[in-house]
This record gives sequence, structure tokens and C-alpha cells, in this order.
Amino acid sequence: MIQVAGGRAANLGQSGVRSLDVLGCVLLLAGPVALVLRQVEPLAVLVVTLAACGIYLALDYGWGPVFLAPVVAFLTAAIDGSRWWTYPFVPACFLLFVWPLPALLGRPVGAWTVVAVLGWLVVVVGAAEALRVRRLIANLREQRFDAARRVEHAQRERFACEERLQSARELHDVLAQGLSLINVQSSVALELFERKPMQARSALAAIKKASKDSLDEVHAMLPKIRRGLIDGPPADDKIADLDGRRYHGKRGGVSGRLGLPPEAGAGAAAEVVPAARPAPAEAPPPAPRPPEPSMADLDAVVRRARSTGLAVQIKVTGTPVTLPADIDAAAARIIQESLTNVIRHAAGATATVSVRYAAETVELTIDNSRPLTTQTRSPGGGNGIIAMRERAHALGGALTAGPRPSGGYRVAARLPVRTAPPLKAVEDRPAESDAEVTAAE
Repeated sequence: MIQVAGGRAANLGQSGVRSLDVLGCVLLLAGPVALVLRQVEPLAVLVVTLAACGIYLALDYGWGPVFLAPVVAFLTAAIDGSRWWTYPFVPACFLLFVWPLPALLGRPVGAWTVVAVLGWLVVVVGAAEALRVRRLIANLREQRFDAARRVEHAQRERFACEERLQSARELHDVLAQGLSLINVQSSVALELFERKPMQARSALAAIKKASKDSLDEVHAMLPKIRRGLIDGPPADDKIADLDGRRYHGKRGGVSGRLGLPPEAGAGAAAEVVPAARPAPAEAPPPAPRPPEPSMADLDAVVRRARSTGLAVQIKVTGTPVTLPADIDAAAARIIQESLTNVIRHAAGATATVSVRYAAETVELTIDNSRPLTTQTRSPGGGNGIIAMRERAHALGGALTAGPRPSGGYRVAARLPVRTAPPLKAVEDRPAESDAEVTAAE
């Protein structure tokens, strides 16, 4: 209606032009009606509006707001479509509608009119390019926002995998060592039950203590495992900071979609922020966990192995230093797991634990002598060597294990004295079974 009313007023204000009739009104309405479909077929709508405008001018209805519909159609097509298909319409329309074709057909146009129309065409093209660039920037910002969320999600997944792997290692350390000791002591109790009941009683007492310690450690680990299962990923309304801008609300919100400052999208963000939930009831504090074994007290580290009757000798060279918590726990676990393998696979052998402190590393060597019998107490395979190697590699160290030339078995580990970078990739190593820990010969 604006184009029709404006065209009517412009037609009445010009002399020497054809009076606006029904056909002229239809041509003025054709462009705005076609604009309804500009989002579906932008290029076709642009052609229709330009055709209506050209026929209107060719019938000599005069100048007026007939150009409004072609301008809107051009902006839509230029933003959503290709420049190669839309921008050539601008010089073509100028040549056909303004100059020189009208002058050749005997309809001269004033110089100022030509300059004014040319200026407006430059403004329209500049506006189309500005809107196109703005759309591109908004899309790039959206892609970067999505990429940042995917990276954040991948990091959460990696951290979750690391935590699950760490929990699995701890469970293996606790249960495998405890059950191995129980297995060895129960075998001793069965053998000595009739002949030496007092020694069998001591073995049963060791079984009771080992099972109780293992149960206590497992119960202490349960709250951590439950938290890992219950805690889900952060909600979508988490704020992400990209290029110094804050993205509030969900990804579909106004601020997150266009990268506007918080004030611009406060209304939209308010719609997606979930209502405050009542704070959950506080869970009872977890049971106190037994202290982790520490390299500062090697006697405590090997105490459980000695309680089974294994003779363990300790040698320390170099100046002991305080190790980071994760390296200290890993070193102690490696020693305990190695001694457990000696108990399981080398009946009657003795063990030597050597610790060497260097400037950048701490080196662990666990040797066991030749077993007294070729029959091991706990035949079969396991994952002890694999778990120890993964622990060492995750911290930036290395671990080797294999038979000694003189008989027996050796586990050698080298760990850094400083914490390795987080999420360090674990190198792929060939699978190895605890069945290799057969200190025969």
C-alpha cells in the first residue's frame, strides 16, 4: 500500500507522464506481493520485481517509489544468494531503466537524476555487502561457539575417561593385592591346619586383616565412584567466553547466536535460564580413607607383603626428595604390585626393593630371587604389569619387566620427580600378562 500511495502521489506531481490507471496500480502491487516469497525463491522474486518496475517505467508512469520492492528483493537475494547472480542486476538495471537506453528511446533523463540514481545504487550495494558480511560474521561466531562447546565436551570426556581409568587402577591395586594375599595365606592355612595349627591361626589372622583393609579401602572409594556416575555434564546455559565476549543463555539464544554483549540479549537469555532448583540435601561425609602408601615410609609400603612371610630387603641410594602426590602414590603402588606378583608367582623367593633418587627422576627396581619350587602358588594371567606400565607412562615415565639372566624376575621403573602435563597420552604398548611373571629357573 505504501508503494501504491507513493506512486499515486508521485504520478500526480509529475507532468508529461501517463496518468496512473488500474494497470499501473497492478504493477505497483506486483512487486510487494512477490516479496512474500523472497525467503523461498530470492532470485526469482528479484526478477519479478525488476520486471514489474521495468514495465512500469516503460509505460511512462513516471518516477516514484516503484523501486522499493526491487531494492528489498535485491538485498534479500544478495545476502542469501551468490554475488555472481545478484550483483550484475545493478549495472543492468541502471543501463536499462536510467541511462543510456531511455535516452536512446527518446526519453531523456536529467543529469542530476542520473547521478542521484547512481548514488542510491552504490548505497544499496554497500548496504547489501555490509549485511552479507554481518551474516558471515554471525555464522562464523556461531561455528566457533559450537567448536568451543565440542572441545569442552571432548575435554570433559577425556577427564571422565581418565577418572574412570584411575578408579579402575585403584580398584585393581586394592582388590588384586588383597585377594592375592588372601589366596596365599589361605593356601598356607590349609597346608598347616593339621600339622601346625598355630601357624595356620596366624595365616587366618592375616587373611582377616587383609580382607578388612581391602573392604575399608573399597568403601572409602565408593563415594568418589558414585559422584562420577551421578554428576552429569554442565547445563547448556553455561557461559562460554570467546574473544572477550560473554555468551549467555543457550546456543539458540540471541546473545549466543549473534555474539552480542550481555545487555543486548538479556531478555532472550532470561527466557532460557532455568529456574533455580532447591539445593539438594547434604550427603553424609564419606568414611575416612586409609592414608595412601608413601615413599617416605618404605617399611609401611612393604609391610603387607612382609606379613605373608616374604623376605623384603630395602635399598635407598641418593638423597630422598618429597615427590608429588600422584607420583608418590604411583611409585608405592608399583612396589606393592611387584611384591604381590612375587608372592603369587615365586613361592619361597626373596625380594629386594631398590630406590635411587636422581636429579630429575626416581628409579625403582624390584628383584626377586629364584623360587624354591617350580610350582607357583597362583598360576594364570592378570593385568598387573599392564596397569603398572600404564601408570608409569601416564606420568611421563617408563617401566620394564622380565626375567633376570641369573634367575628370578625384575621390574624396573623410572618416574619423573615433577608432575607430568595433564591428559598425557598413554603410549600403546604390546599387551603383557602377569603370566610372564614366572620367576622360574
